[in-house]
Amino acid sequence: MTSRVPVLLSTSSVFPERTAAAFQLAAALGYDGIEVMVWTDAVSQDAGALRGLADHYGVPVLSVHAPCLLVTQRVWSPDPWERLRRAAELADTLEAPTVVVHPPFTWQRDYARTFAAGLDEVAGRFTGLRLAVENMYPVRMAGRQFVPYAPGWDPTETGYPSYTLDLSHCAASHTDALAMADRMGSSLAHVHLGDGTGEGRDEHLVPGRGGQPCGELLRSLAGRGFAGSVAVEVTTRGAKSRAVREADLREALEFARANLTAPSPVDA
Repeated sequence: MTSRVPVLLSTSSVFPERTAAAFQLAAALGYDGIEVMVWTDAVSQDAGALRGLADHYGVPVLSVHAPCLLVTQRVWSPDPWERLRRAAELADTLEAPTVVVHPPFTWQRDYARTFAAGLDEVAGRFTGLRLAVENMYPVRMAGRQFVPYAPGWDPTETGYPSYTLDLSHCAASHTDALAMADRMGSSLAHVHLGDGTGEGRDEHLVPGRGGQPCGELLRSLAGRGFAGSVAVEVTTRGAKSRAVREADLREALEFARANLTAPSPVDA
């Protein structure tokens, strides 16, 4: 691995193809590593299978996304703490330094009440592992808005040791991504690279196709002393062919590399 910021391919970016396809595409396109979205695909839950794919394709797993989505609430266990512990164990086994975790849902009252202390307890079991809490967004339905997260969708309002900054979520929440990065400060551990138009939904567009300051944020990372990784997390489910999906993921990688290596006039 070089000293440059590693650019990872999230396995969610190849959906509806499965986890193994992400390793194949990452190797073919030249990504530095993989972020594993733990979901219902059994391979995404299996350290041995993931290690085999990483070795076969020469692409290491450098981040694990804990199963925090609505559709993954029963992956491994209905207990959110057990899911988080399993995700941390998976990352530790694979020598991935980052676990991405969402804030608790509002109905997860017990989990939410002890979330900050529990994160510290889980992180304390694994030397060097960062549990990076991700910024989310309010949900808008039928002209109304509600926040499904406790205590809220913006983790910087509570304060955690490590954060994941998701640019598509910034678009959905109408949040200034650069200002959020400022609030995260030296605790910014990981970036989810995707774009959005700000229409109020989570779009995960290829960077450069929306209105987010994706390039500016990437160019600012060196000045921020950023020592984490950037994961391309885009939606390609509408791709009409594997070739179209591959072209989108190549474009995203080239965008990331070009902006990560470009000098920034901004003193971040």
